[in-house]
Amino acid sequence: MRVLLVATNRQDRLNSRMNAQPMPIGLAYIAAHLDPDRHQVKVIDLMFADDYLAEIEHTVREFQPHAVGISLRNLSNHSYLNTQWALPITRDVIDRIRQHSNAAIIVGGPAFSLLPKQCYQYLQPDLGVAGDAGETFAELCNRIEIGELPAHDLPGVVYAKDGEITLNEGLCVSAFATRPRLDDLEMDKYRNAGFGIGVLTKLGSFSYPTPSSTAAMSDADFRVIRPIDEVVAEVKELWEQYQLRKVFFVDNGFNFPLDHAKSLCSALIEADLGVRWNTCLASFNCDPELIRLMRDAGCALVLMGNRGGDPHDGTGSLEEQMDAQLEVPKLCEEGGLHYTIARTFGEPGETRETVEHKLDFLRRINPALANLRVGVSIMPGTEVAALALDEGLISNESQLIEPTFYIAPQVRNWIVPYLQDQANNNPRWNLW
Repeated sequence: MRVLLVATNRQDRLNSRMNAQPMPIGLAYIAAHLDPDRHQVKVIDLMFADDYLAEIEHTVREFQPHAVGISLRNLSNHSYLNTQWALPITRDVIDRIRQHSNAAIIVGGPAFSLLPKQCYQYLQPDLGVAGDAGETFAELCNRIEIGELPAHDLPGVVYAKDGEITLNEGLCVSAFATRPRLDDLEMDKYRNAGFGIGVLTKLGSFSYPTPSSTAAMSDADFRVIRPIDEVVAEVKELWEQYQLRKVFFVDNGFNFPLDHAKSLCSALIEADLGVRWNTCLASFNCDPELIRLMRDAGCALVLMGNRGGDPHDGTGSLEEQMDAQLEVPKLCEEGGLHYTIARTFGEPGETRETVEHKLDFLRRINPALANLRVGVSIMPGTEVAALALDEGLISNESQLIEPTFYIAPQVRNWIVPYLQDQANNNPRWNLW
């Protein structure tokens, strides 16, 4: 059976300023789970397409797929000042496919998994898959091949029945035991695309680690922790097969658990691969030894997001919080590890005092780039979403398939021009 896989992400900038064209690593895992003896697989990545709809049409006409899997990476770019909604692109792709094919269309990906039923309603595919869907998608393709489309017994599958959209209980799960299939991607272009080729290290149950979410963390809090020797072997293969030495370790909190991070760095040092890599670092739970190991292992840049427990959460005085927030940036500076850092302005409880506190914090550090985010991009199931409901900003969470932002009422009327003025005076500050 012919299976076409489509990556619809076309957002190629990080915080409007940094070139970042992330390779669709999730779709590469999906491709790797399909049985090559049963299915002929073709991957089309729209990141570099000049006319993406024309490219979709040409590919569908030429390949004549029986099934199409579509990966939805983001709901939006999460920018208040330059908002871009991602779903219309995917809907246009589906409409163009349907003009030229009767293939079964299956949609999944990280963004789809946030609001599966709502995304299904908007996109109108034949099936949806919520969660880590490698094995589940392969099973769906096997069933389609033999004419058994119903998927009522598979966790995380979304479908329409009797006019209602149904999401099967649970989520699709994957062990990520199969290496991603990269041969179909434009690896030459990704060699120079931003932060490097994605290599999965681990996936947590959290979006980004915070002091509260990691206080009693155990291995059970991770959906996947890949063995270190497998990660190192994959990095080695990237060089041997594609001459790629620039890697992005896919990990929302590289320094959790701390021992795992140190062991991975030590293994990279021992392997002496000459790799340069980047990753996301939580701005707490760190020590000088890890910074040294990361630098010696080839880490070129870490991305630090908002520290959990910013000034308006009531935990300690502003001075005490400042000292805690400065610790990891100062460790990076002392250890020679470059970093970027983000701060969100307008969170619940924000006041002029807390705004000035954050700006003072940014003036006391020396990042490669500081990203000043205006407003909170509201995600379903979060405390901010609950607050938005209480305050009448949204009437239900289904609305969150479209970009929606929360800005605290105490700063709402003046925060944007004020931050624009501050950023204009600081060349390493980027307002987003």
